[in-house]
Amino acid sequence: MPLPSHPGQPDAAQAWFASSEGAMVLDSEQDVVASALEERPAQPWLWLAPLPPARRSAAPGRGLVLHPRGGRFDGEVVCGLPLPLPSETFGTVVLQHVGTADPRGTGLLEEVERVLLPGGRVLLFALNPLSPYRWRWRGHGLSAAEPLSWRRLLRRVGLDPGAVSEGIGPRWEPMVDRRRQSGAGLRAAYLLRADKRSLPLTPVRRRRLLPVSPGAATA
Repeated sequence: MPLPSHPGQPDAAQAWFASSEGAMVLDSEQDVVASALEERPAQPWLWLAPLPPARRSAAPGRGLVLHPRGGRFDGEVVCGLPLPLPSETFGTVVLQHVGTADPRGTGLLEEVERVLLPGGRVLLFALNPLSPYRWRWRGHGLSAAEPLSWRRLLRRVGLDPGAVSEGIGPRWEPMVDRRRQSGAGLRAAYLLRADKRSLPLTPVRRRRLLPVSPGAATA
């Protein structure tokens, strides 16, 4: 799952999330993101967000926040894929509207699986193609896919997705709606959780482990 690479596409997508209509979606998700980052205080986390957080203090505990910029990631580390991060380091990874559910490539998800500790969890936020709110992001270089497409990709890289997604955010009008519902429904976005088991459910190609360099810090 490569990052968007078409000229101008990442900037257009970020511009929409920075708009009042996009901000309603991100603000609706913020409580869930904060709870996820606090869930495992003894383990570092990785947050891949569509925009840099307004305040670094909004991300509690030890962790790393990155956001897309020009086909790469920017933030506390500037990098591309593969991520220059040690394997099996993070207890929680939040993928918030980053990447696309393109079956032709799973590079980002493979990296997420690699850096996640066994027993760790991924929280994936995606736009809902069935929501009436889709007309508000139309023409901004954003893609949307149903939960089934994401579950297939998560399983493909060796992660175990939950059977039920949670709808979150507005339906029609731009407004913050932090209530969650079972299933995506007509909500603008939805949340999928996936776990990394100690032993994968299906065989996956063994990827090279990236060790921590002497004196290197990950968060």
